[in-house]
Amino acid sequence: MITHTKKRRTARGAALLGALTIVAGTVLGTLPAHADEPGAPPAATEAPKVDLILDGSGSMRTADIQGKSRIAVAQQSINEVIDALPAETEFGLRTLGATYPGNDQKEGCKDTKQLFPVGRTNKVEAKTAVATVRPTGWTPIGVALRAAAQDLGTGPTTRRIVLITDGEDTCAPPDPCDVARELASQGIHLVIDTLGLAHDDKTRQQLLCIANATGGTFTDVRSQDQLTQRVKQIVTRAQDTHTVTPAKVTGAEQCSSAPILTPGVYSDREKFSEHRVYRVPVKAGQELRASVSVTPDRAVARDYGVLLQATDSSGQELVRGSDAGSGRTDVASTGVRWSAPGTESATPSPTSGAAASTDRTVCLIVSNSFAGQAGVQADAGLPLELTVDVAAASPAPDGPAMGLGRGWILLGVLTLAGLLAGLIFGWLARWRIAVWREN
Repeated sequence: MITHTKKRRTARGAALLGALTIVAGTVLGTLPAHADEPGAPPAATEAPKVDLILDGSGSMRTADIQGKSRIAVAQQSINEVIDALPAETEFGLRTLGATYPGNDQKEGCKDTKQLFPVGRTNKVEAKTAVATVRPTGWTPIGVALRAAAQDLGTGPTTRRIVLITDGEDTCAPPDPCDVARELASQGIHLVIDTLGLAHDDKTRQQLLCIANATGGTFTDVRSQDQLTQRVKQIVTRAQDTHTVTPAKVTGAEQCSSAPILTPGVYSDREKFSEHRVYRVPVKAGQELRASVSVTPDRAVARDYGVLLQATDSSGQELVRGSDAGSGRTDVASTGVRWSAPGTESATPSPTSGAAASTDRTVCLIVSNSFAGQAGVQADAGLPLELTVDVAAASPAPDGPAMGLGRGWILLGVLTLAGLLAGLIFGWLARWRIAVWREN
């Protein structure tokens, strides 16, 4: 009896779920597909490029990862990554602190060497080069990052540097965080991912700072498998994202002089408590969709916020979105959606017709309320990424027959449904009581 009851309840639940799915599809409808616009930033055609920096400083001899030395774990993981490299990925290898055996720190802090040039990978040669690395000297991370950026060159695709190290830079200046910000400010589509084999706070904070400055990631490595899988993921990410890279743009202070943006992804730099303005043409019956992300890549005050406003050319606000926080975060993001009025509601212009009267140039204003902590450098501004899309405006969520998406009609239908359900439930209750009394 219990089994049959459960089956009936399951059947009723499935039927209810199916009904709700149908109603949801009817009421909400479907969103319009993305509309490609002419003038969008072209897709890149270069192969993905990755340069891996391996720390060869003396501390890499330490044997504290599953009974193996840090250098042995790194070498084995890199070999596995090389074996799994996608054919189209251009891969290179560089060391730091692995070739100068002397005691002169000034000379040791220049020690970075390209083991294998960035390009199509001969896996045997690359693995042989990795096997020759012996832990030797200091840790000139900043110098190695600059050299790796030169290894990768410039171009339309996003380039990735993968840094595997067990300690903080022992050679500053240059400070590796400053180097990362410097590289990011050049607009060369460079991302630095860092992987730490040691777990002290100073090393962790420095590697996190380097990664945040360029929109990369930091991983605190605890095992060889974790290191291998993480580097493989980073290389795969380079393969997946190399065809979509932000176009560098510089926002203006006023809408009248702001750059005109077409649908695409853009990068800029915004100083503390600054605002940047951009323009987006939106035609009648179209919908503007925009989002912005600002990365606090250095120590900032606890209270902060990001505001994205869409206004018309006269300064009247159309819509706004904001994000705020009071603690450490990797990014602050917000977005807006706004639809231009359709041509059917426009007042015709004597010269250009109805459509022209509702074509708009929307001003997008990005503002932030970040403030740097004492002694923090204000230049070169915080990394900003702006995404812009212009598509057909979302239709009113009408139902196929009765317009269920319109508020008062929907309320009336739900009220009627509730009344009918109550009457049916009451009739069933009376019937059960009558049967019980007869029996």
